[in-house]
Parts: sequence; C-alpha cells; structure tokens
Amino acid sequence: MIRFTPRGYIIAAALLAMAGLGGCATMNRSECQTVDWQTVGYEDGVSGHSGDRIAQHRKACAKHGVTPDLDAYRAGREQGLLEYCTAENGCRLGERGAQLPGFCPDERQLAIESAYRDGFHLYRRRYSLSQAVNSLEAARREQHDIERQLVELSDLIVAKDTETAARAQALVDVKHLAERQGRLKGRIRQLEEDRVLRQRDLDDYLFARSNPR
Repeated sequence: MIRFTPRGYIIAAALLAMAGLGGCATMNRSECQTVDWQTVGYEDGVSGHSGDRIAQHRKACAKHGVTPDLDAYRAGREQGLLEYCTAENGCRLGERGAQLPGFCPDERQLAIESAYRDGFHLYRRRYSLSQAVNSLEAARREQHDIERQLVELSDLIVAKDTETAARAQALVDVKHLAERQGRLKGRIRQLEEDRVLRQRDLDDYLFARSNPR
C-alpha cells in the first residue's frame, strides 16, 4: 500500500494559504455603516475564515471611519464555527485537498483533524492515480509521435528523388528514433504497472473505508 507522510498535509495547507493572500476590500462604505457585526462574524465562521478575517474588515471600514464591534463579531463567529467545524466538513476539505483548519474550538479540533486526514488520504490516492494516468498518456503520445516520424523518414528514404545526404541523415535519424522507441516501450510498461498499482491502492482504500472493521 502506498503511504503518505504529514508533509503532504503541510504542502496542501501552504498552497491554500498562499492562494488566499491579497484580494479586494471585504466591505464597502454602505456595508461598513449598516452591517450587523454578529451576522458578519457568523458568516465568516460558517465559511471557515480564520480569525485574521476581522483585520481585513477593520482595514476596509477604517477608510470610512467605521470601527467593527469586536464582541459582536466574535460571538457570531463562534456560532458559525460550530457549524463549520464538523467531522463531515473536515472530511470534505480533505477530499478536496483544501487547507486543514486550525482555528476550530478545542472540543471540535480533534474530530475535524481525524476526519480531514481520512479525506486527505483519499485525495492523495486520487491525485496519485491521476498523475500516473497523465504520465502514461504522455508516454503514449510520445510513442505515437515517434511512429509518425518513423513513417515519414521511411517514405523519405525510399523516395527516388531523395538526395544521398538527406537519405543518409534519415537513416541516422531512424536509428536514433528506434532506440528511443525501445526505451519508451519499457517505460510505458512500467507506467502501466504503476497505474494498476495506484488504482488498486485507491480501490482497496475505498473498500476499507466503506467496510470499517
């Protein structure tokens, strides 16, 4: 069975964190002046935004002379996190290869981490199989390209109007392509075996997941 280390979790989390940097202001003037901060906190919690989200709201509203109601925001966010920080959501996040939340209430964190790991194991196996399939398809495309070139060179070699130098070069090219083709056939066999192993690993994991002991 293919095994994955915690490093994969760290990489996924880092990529998602980087993707979240930057962006437009979170609120406009009208929203800053009329918003219910408890509702904002609740929506941020349900959406899985980290605690830094309030800093973005504060920055956006400072331009309009508005200061967020932190107590109301935090109360709403805590309510929202109770809906976000569930084992089901943790598993969904893992299956998407999304970031593991580290801001859930202590009583929810262990459960969501366990479910996330389960989902992420599935994500990694699917991703691994996808990579194997892509590599195999790329090798087969290369094989077809070599076959096409060999046909073209063969036609050039037997053509009556082909000059001697061009025919000699074509023969050299055929030799090199044939050697490359031989190596590629061996690689394709290895890639096919790898794809089968990764498919089997995914199937075994899905079966074990559906039939827990």
